[in-house]
Amino acid sequence: MDDLYNSDILTLSSSLRNERLEEPDGTSRKVSKLCGSWLEIDVNMDGDAVGEAALRVQACALGQASAAILKEQIVGATLPELIEARNSLKAILKSGGPSPEGRFTRLELLKGVSAYPARHTSTLLAFEAAVEAVKVALEK
Repeated sequence: MDDLYNSDILTLSSSLRNERLEEPDGTSRKVSKLCGSWLEIDVNMDGDAVGEAALRVQACALGQASAAILKEQIVGATLPELIEARNSLKAILKSGGPSPEGRFTRLELLKGVSAYPARHTSTLLAFEAAVEAVKVALEK
């Protein structure tokens, strides 16, 4: 497990700060029933792409690292890009799938989580919530 919590993961996990948007176009909250980790995201859209985002996270280092990767790259992302990133992360965790290409390539840092199924849900929280929040925003 020492290699799971490497310096890249720990650096990413410590880079987040909790924040909110005043009047978001979309918001989502996801909770891991297994470990109690949770994440909330607010998004404002700029056309069909995310214009700004704010996260509130209470999760393990892996969930925080995943959220930090999302936060680094979400501005400018479209719903199809977020769905692709979420699906790529699921494939990495569940079946050793390839690292995604494009804006979310840093998800490859989370490959080691695949050996720890109890950590999969918390690692996916950010991307599950982002997809849902953008869907809510686009429906308005």
